[in-house]
Amino acid sequence: MLLNPRIVNATTETDEQYEGCRSFFDVRGIVARPLVLEVEHTTLDGQQKITRFDHGLARLVAHELDHLDGRLYTSRMRDGLQPIPVEEYRGIGQPWVHGRRPAT
Repeated sequence: MLLNPRIVNATTETDEQYEGCRSFFDVRGIVARPLVLEVEHTTLDGQQKITRFDHGLARLVAHELDHLDGRLYTSRMRDGLQPIPVEEYRGIGQPWVHGRRPAT
């Protein structure tokens, strides 16, 4: 649990990957995120702590911290890029439907 999180360090080395979000559940977009984040936060016992997050977890934390700042991943996409439909992302040729498992 991260209480009052604040990014205190982010590597300049990034990775571009598709991201999804419940705010846009039927599309995915390519977003560059830092490979390493250091986040200062308060623990449940009130202590200040800095936690390091790497790779996929750094992406997840950055995505969620953006929400706390009122940002969506679409605002982080490079100019000229647009989100793609989930069916194109998954390569199954079918629109996403809640509760249906993806084709294998």
